[in-house]
Amino acid sequence: MNLTRDLYGGSLSLLTDLYQLTMAYGYWKSGTHEKEAIFNLFFRENPFRGGYTIFSGLEYVVDYLESFHFSDEDIGFLATLKGNDGTALFESEFLEYLRAFKFSCDIDAMPEGTVVFPHEPLIRVRGPIYQCQMIETPLLNMANFQTLIATKASRIAEAAKGAPVLEFGLRRAQGIDGALAASRSAYIGGCASTSNVMAGKLFNIPVSGTHAHSWVMSFDSELESFETYARVMPNNCVLLVDTYDSIEGIQNAIKVGKAMQAEGKNLMGIRIDSGDLAYFSSQAREMLDAAGLHDVKVVASNDLDEHLINSLQDQDAKINVWGIGTKLVTAYDQPALGAVYKLAAIKEQGGSWKPKIKLSEQAIKINVPGNQQVRRFTKNGKLVADMIYEEGMEPQDRYLMIDVADPTRRKKLNTAELDFQDLLQPVFRGGKSAFEKEAITAMRKRCAREVKQLDRSTKRLVNPHIYPVGLEQSLYQKRTDLILQLRKLNDL
Repeated sequence: MNLTRDLYGGSLSLLTDLYQLTMAYGYWKSGTHEKEAIFNLFFRENPFRGGYTIFSGLEYVVDYLESFHFSDEDIGFLATLKGNDGTALFESEFLEYLRAFKFSCDIDAMPEGTVVFPHEPLIRVRGPIYQCQMIETPLLNMANFQTLIATKASRIAEAAKGAPVLEFGLRRAQGIDGALAASRSAYIGGCASTSNVMAGKLFNIPVSGTHAHSWVMSFDSELESFETYARVMPNNCVLLVDTYDSIEGIQNAIKVGKAMQAEGKNLMGIRIDSGDLAYFSSQAREMLDAAGLHDVKVVASNDLDEHLINSLQDQDAKINVWGIGTKLVTAYDQPALGAVYKLAAIKEQGGSWKPKIKLSEQAIKINVPGNQQVRRFTKNGKLVADMIYEEGMEPQDRYLMIDVADPTRRKKLNTAELDFQDLLQPVFRGGKSAFEKEAITAMRKRCAREVKQLDRSTKRLVNPHIYPVGLEQSLYQKRTDLILQLRKLNDL
């Protein structure tokens, strides 16, 4: 899939906020546009009050940047923009500069499906400051939503305890692209299939679906509708049993299932979409087993999420497959991740990097400066801690990492006892792709593997344990010194 070619068929350079272009113009006009800068994309809190997050959306970012250019139509539109005095917002020379623009940044990012945590750079951008600035909004747009949905899907898949989760939220999704991006990220996060046929085509995701209540209602009787469907679709037969009366619907499905069995065919399952799912699923399982239909699955839907699934599991509901729509693809209980994109360093004229930091009265909003990398420590295949450090630091046998928000939370790390890897990997070098695209199944497997490596306490839905993430000691000290220096200057 190529985002620009396959979905939109043209330039997406204007998919940005106007102030990105006005700042780019300001850099160009002041002669500072080629100054080299580093920006980090990160988030400050795990969504859904959870203990972890799943990164998604990188392939969208890569496809976008590979095709990033300003077309004649884009330049023509920008030329029509006016300031409050009625004159052109941008000089024609600047627009011609954009017309000849070639992307030249270095980008590093975490692989999709990686388990990530607050304050860690998910994407690091280094290059001419005007280019770094122009791509802020689209990168946030693509990473924010897809990371949110992948995380929600992972939480739902964890609650399902290995039972397949089917995503069918297309009709409730936030527009066409929202539906496609949600289906993609839901699969990465752990869903087994989607009802969205276009997503199946574009992203190579398994698709699933059978019939709706309208099919049943279009016949004179429920039994006739089931018999007809089994006849025309014998290799994809899941019967929706709650159009009129769920128990009677199960009985009719059993009649059809036994008839199919006699013909050497199999009823795949029944679906319950309303009512007391714990009660009706138990009744269905008992009735199906009594009829000798032990392999017929019970599928449940009806505005489910991870909390309702947990509750149904606690009630010993006999549900084999979970169908999730609205509350997954809309991230119903948290509509935005809140990832941000902050300047972390600028290269000075002499060639050295000057760290940059944004102050705030809210401690959580003070960013981490410098050219950051994330080192993940594991032991016996389990995640132990993530340390944010400044790239280029000499290797050490022991590290002390300090929590970004609470300096009393500290953790010592002995590299002799731990395995480790750095998470940010090359994606672009000098504007050229260094990214090896991988199958979406590989992203999904990475997500499943890394979630399994988390301690169970971190995956709790309520009051999860806080996974250790912190700054390497010297980076923490640099950040603290910068904060104190700037606050002292501001007080003068």
